Amino acid sequence: MSIPDVPSVFKQPSAADRPWWWQLVDASGAEVSVDGELAGQRFANQSDAESWVGEVWQDLLDAGVAAVVLFEHDRQVYGPMKLTA
Repeated sequence: MSIPDVPSVFKQPSAADRPWWWQLVDASGAEVSVDGELAGQRFANQSDAESWVGEVWQDLLDAGVAAVVLFEHDRQVYGPMKLTA
């Protein structure tokens, strides 16, 4: 007996479905790894990505992130954008 394929509504979206993502960097510009819900977030559009970083910027700062860089797939859209004034 084989298990049927998982219906698409239960599958995790692919990078093609969610091409927008943030690179998280420290003050020197080196990429920062974070754990938990802050790690590996991907978004369907630029607006969702920007809203997310606006909601969690303090958590990112607390995790050692000094700035963020927005990408669509592998194209840098803008940044680095500092999380402090």
